[in-house]
Amino acid sequence: MKEVKLRPNIEDHDFETKAKNGERFLKAGDKVKVTIMFRGREITHPELGRQLCVRMAERLADFSSIEKPAKVEGRNMTMILVPRVEK
Repeated sequence: MKEVKLRPNIEDHDFETKAKNGERFLKAGDKVKVTIMFRGREITHPELGRQLCVRMAERLADFSSIEKPAKVEGRNMTMILVPRVEK
């Protein structure tokens, strides 16, 4: 399993870089754990993290499916993507 770590206020270019890393991991056959790290008062806005998880899942939809949906665990929100099985 590989991990991609993000923050809630990530810029578009940085998001694309993380998404490309996730795509590379999925193509190599690895599961990808998407982690949104909240610091300070960011944790009061979990909807920002959920939107980011949805955006990442949509961006990687061609290569993956969601094994475990986004869930808050302490100060982190995690989601697990698995490689899509080719037929």
